[in-house]
Amino acid sequence: MPEPVQPSPWWDRQVHADRRPFLLARGRIMSALRGWFEAQGFVEVETGALQVSPGNETHLHAFATELIGPDGARRPLYLNTSPEFACKKLLAAGEERIFTFAPVFRNRERGALHHPAFTMLEWYRAGEPYAQLMQDCAAILNVAADAAGAGMLRFGARTCDPRSAPERLTVAEAFQRFAGIDLLATLRPSPSPRPSRGEGTEATAPDRAALAAAARAAGIRMAGDDTWDDIFSRVLVERIEPNLGNGRATLLAEYPAHLAALARQKESDPRVAERFELYACGVELANAFGELTDVPLQRRRLEAEMAEKQRIYGERYPIDEDFLAALAHMPPASGAALGFDRLAMLATGAHRIEQVIWTPLAGSAPLPRR
Repeated sequence: MPEPVQPSPWWDRQVHADRRPFLLARGRIMSALRGWFEAQGFVEVETGALQVSPGNETHLHAFATELIGPDGARRPLYLNTSPEFACKKLLAAGEERIFTFAPVFRNRERGALHHPAFTMLEWYRAGEPYAQLMQDCAAILNVAADAAGAGMLRFGARTCDPRSAPERLTVAEAFQRFAGIDLLATLRPSPSPRPSRGEGTEATAPDRAALAAAARAAGIRMAGDDTWDDIFSRVLVERIEPNLGNGRATLLAEYPAHLAALARQKESDPRVAERFELYACGVELANAFGELTDVPLQRRRLEAEMAEKQRIYGERYPIDEDFLAALAHMPPASGAALGFDRLAMLATGAHRIEQVIWTPLAGSAPLPRR
């Protein structure tokens, strides 16, 4: 029986020669985006990778480390999964328009679109409306395509015109159109008591039985112990996402409020939040919020996320008290996080994320050899 072919390392000269055009295009895209943000009056910032808390999202997994002081005292720290907490502290400090190309780290993630260490482009606008971020996303697609010399964005057999105005679609509209599910009907009034003065609360709570019945009628398979969130995610992945960003980009907006832990509720319909995601070629590129600044509500949401992480994965991360203290001083703002490597992939036509990362982690899928 023949021995399996060993993958060539990324530093193999022929492998590198194949990847180099993608990497040079990545550099042009980054340079062009820096120019675009600076022309808009943004300041580029650098956020530290070491944090007290890596973030408090249920399904994001961090890399843990340890700080040892001169006296030998040990303190647990984490590599950040996002620069979000640090950027919001800068808004509290008085910055108004900031952006960063931040190295971030996420454990348990590996695949064509996932790498444990990657670059996140985040930007924030203090005192500006959430809808402005949608215009930013459209401009960013255009700038990236121009810098790469791309007529279309591509991933596999899918294409997307970066110069066409993105489609705007609410999550409720998408569920109705692609799955025949009335999503908002599964969000019932919250049983939470009226909050104390100065404390926010969720206006609605998910009705698991209602969503399960609707999903079952739509032919979605589920487990008996699936939560409302699990069913929502399954419908999103199976029925919604394959239909997004084909031909032109899609802005999928107004997520259920309890699925937007760091976003504020929409004033005209508190069942949903000021949150949208940008899709191109069926690939999620960006996640954007009208930022929540209600400290008590933010604390409850983060604690709820960590309780769910404990239930599912048997672990939790600390809450950054310094972040919550800064949030009390943060002005109204909007912010977005975009996976820069994914954008580079789509603009260059790369098939795997390792093709657009200069020094990918060893142990990835085999890279092509000429």
